[in-house]
Amino acid sequence: MSASAAPARLNGLVFDRADELGADVHEQVVFCHDRDSGLKAIIAIHDTTLGPALGGTRIYPYASEADALTDVLRLSRGMTYKSAAAGMDLGGGKAVIIGDPARIKTRDLLLAYGRFVDTLGGRYVTAADVGSTADDLDIVAEATRHVVGKNTGGSGDSGYSTAYGVFCAMRAAAEHRYGPAGLAGRTVGVEGVGKVGSRLVALLSSAGVDRILVADPYQPALDQLTSTLGHVSAVESILVEDVDIYAPCALGATLTAPHVRDLKAAIVCGAANNQLATADVADELRARDILWVPDYVANAGGVVQVGAELYGKDHEEVEAKIAAIATTTTEILLSAEREGISTRAAADAVVEQRLAARRAELADSEPAR
Repeated sequence: MSASAAPARLNGLVFDRADELGADVHEQVVFCHDRDSGLKAIIAIHDTTLGPALGGTRIYPYASEADALTDVLRLSRGMTYKSAAAGMDLGGGKAVIIGDPARIKTRDLLLAYGRFVDTLGGRYVTAADVGSTADDLDIVAEATRHVVGKNTGGSGDSGYSTAYGVFCAMRAAAEHRYGPAGLAGRTVGVEGVGKVGSRLVALLSSAGVDRILVADPYQPALDQLTSTLGHVSAVESILVEDVDIYAPCALGATLTAPHVRDLKAAIVCGAANNQLATADVADELRARDILWVPDYVANAGGVVQVGAELYGKDHEEVEAKIAAIATTTTEILLSAEREGISTRAAADAVVEQRLAARRAELADSEPAR
């Protein structure tokens, strides 16, 4: 196409978006459809500057394909930033499969999905996410070797690692705000007590936290925690409760400007991806003196675990790298205070500096033409 030719318009879906994603650039977006199994999936590769794009597969009943696309674009960008902030030699990618996992998830569908992943030749490496499990990955791995976090020959479920990373970040934020006592004597509200949130509750309960409030639409999960841990109570919504720390651990976008204005917590730190409904909510949090640990910093434990499979790292190295999330958190909080900027801006700067340095290295290594 000549330089003067007009670009095709795609109704703002990928190349001409009017939202905050419009200013970002994704390397590749693949729409996958298998008629026989009913698979409808989107794989988004955001950036491979640091290495292959790694990210989980989310199976979710999106209201529309446009909603699915927006989610996968946001999630894949978050994976680039998550891996970079955690010091991993990985890029960012994500996949979504459209549909209710309880209804559509079959062996044939997972195999079809694996075949699509395989066509990307390792540019994208998949793992588990909402709606998918390590058992599912064992099936996907029959069709592609570009899978991590599976049970057979992999490191398995990454829920604990994600929860432990959030715990390390939360403890660092609490020490930054409250001093050496940190989490001791505090009230923490955990929203979403699935495979990550429930493990976070267990870690908090053994760390001197005075009271833990939990919210989740799945009643059996609440009953399990409240019946076994005496200082855990179930509530309708964490956002309206009087807590010291709010831990969003379900789906994202719970932090809207109105919610932040009503939020009673002094710290926000959780496992959910894309917690801010819009980027400017980070400034709302700063204006209210609420310490927000950017989600891609706090929840990097899972990608540290499964990403280590690609490079042969052992358990001790993985544990140390997850624990280092606390140091990264402290550095970001201090930088934000020193520069007078939001924690989002401070964390983004760390990532963008690492990406720029790597791009410079790659440019220098290219042979002269």
